[in-house]
Amino acid sequence: MKIKLSGHHVEITDSVREHVEEKFAKLASHFPSLISADVIITKQHGEFTVESVTKYEGASLAASGSDKVMYPAISNSVKKLDAALKHRKGQLKGDLHKKPEVTTPEIAHEKVQEMNLT
Repeated sequence: MKIKLSGHHVEITDSVREHVEEKFAKLASHFPSLISADVIITKQHGEFTVESVTKYEGASLAASGSDKVMYPAISNSVKKLDAALKHRKGQLKGDLHKKPEVTTPEIAHEKVQEMNLT
C-alpha cells in the first residue's frame, strides 16, 4: 500500500513515517484491494489532527482523528478509517443478498396459478 504522508506545521520524521506505515499495514492486510492512502498531519493550537483519505471499491472514504499528542491522533484516525472501510464492505456485501425480482410478466404468472397441474 502506497502512503502519501504530508505535514502542515509538523515535521515528518522517520519515526512518524514508520508509525504511520505500521498502522496502515494492518488496514492493508484486512483490505487487500486498498492501493493508496493520503495522510495529512496538522498541528493547530497545540492539537494534532490527522486526516486519512483513501478509495475503496469505487468510494472515497475519509477519517479524521485528533489529540494533544501526535501518535494517539494517528491511531484515532486509523481506527475511524477502519470502521468506515468495514461499513463500506458491509454495504457491498448487503447488495449481494437482495431478494430476486419476479421477471415473468404478471399475466403469465396469473395463468400458471389458474392452471390445474395435477
